[in-house]
Amino acid sequence: MAELKHAHQLRKGRYSESGQIYLLTAVLLNRAPLFREFDNGRLVVDAFRTAEREGFVASLAWVVMPDHFHWLIELQSCQLPKLMARTKSRIAVTLNRSMGRQGPVWQHGYHDRAIRKEEDLQAVARYIVANPLRAGLVKKVGDYPLWDAIWL
Repeated sequence: MAELKHAHQLRKGRYSESGQIYLLTAVLLNRAPLFREFDNGRLVVDAFRTAEREGFVASLAWVVMPDHFHWLIELQSCQLPKLMARTKSRIAVTLNRSMGRQGPVWQHGYHDRAIRKEEDLQAVARYIVANPLRAGLVKKVGDYPLWDAIWL
């Protein structure tokens, strides 16, 4: 329940701007490691690709960790709340169906950070894709299967 207590604070000051680059993070309910299974993690990747096909975003980098994801995007024809609601819903529905389960999948809300123009996007992308390395899941970034970046 701790995630519910502060979820409303994640929305304070949220602003969506087409063409702006954002780092988005969403966490599974109770940090359940549902994406530890490769096929479950691929459902997240499929949702990212669907958002691209719909023209909502251009994905720059992402990593799907066992209990959350990080997604670096350039926002196009969508507002952040709509993008994240559709993406999280799409993942929840397909995940529940594939696992034969029901109920909530995600913690409420999400974290977003607008990336300033002067920031080094490649450095941000490297930080994102190195998450599995820092978490001790692999010894080399390339050994982790659920990540991508347009620069690599």
